Amino acid sequence: MDGVKSLKLPKVKRQELLKETIEQTPFITDEELAKKFSVSIQTIRLDRMELSIPELRERIKSVASHQWNETVRALPLEDVIGEIVDLELDKRAISILDISQEHVFSRNNIARGHHLFAQANSLAVAVINDELALTAKSELKFTRQVKQGERVVAKAFVEGDNDKGLTIVHVDSFVDNEKVFTGVFYMYRTAEEKGES
Repeated sequence: MDGVKSLKLPKVKRQELLKETIEQTPFITDEELAKKFSVSIQTIRLDRMELSIPELRERIKSVASHQWNETVRALPLEDVIGEIVDLELDKRAISILDISQEHVFSRNNIARGHHLFAQANSLAVAVINDELALTAKSELKFTRQVKQGERVVAKAFVEGDNDKGLTIVHVDSFVDNEKVFTGVFYMYRTAEEKGES
């Protein structure tokens, strides 16, 4: 597949590989596909239309509605920063945030840190299987600047409870597989939800 960039493919072959690529990575953008196949974004859009492959936003919604086997309990979906695309309560969750003009400093187009924190923190809350989940403490590290136009994929993983009874959730955020943020969230939850008396 890496050789795709170096030569122009016949349309049929390109569309075949395009379909395969989108099946393997449903959150890939038209821009990324255009680069990968060395064609224009318009060509990718036409290919998608011919193959009846929906645009990215529709694919995200479709994957989210088909893959979730659970529902966020701790907060309303509209309070989650970013779009949750995978969720297994008390285990793992993934959300996507496209960095737009509203998320960046106007002078340099770099994302404000609180947006990356908010995405990670709301995902840490959302993954908890409890009506009441609150962040008691967090440890954060920003590993690189994120710019306007980039897509941040946050992945949460529930480690378990610490000796104080707080649930530990690790969240790593990536842009194109490069880590841009990492956080450890110590989550308070109600005792009943943990099966305690």
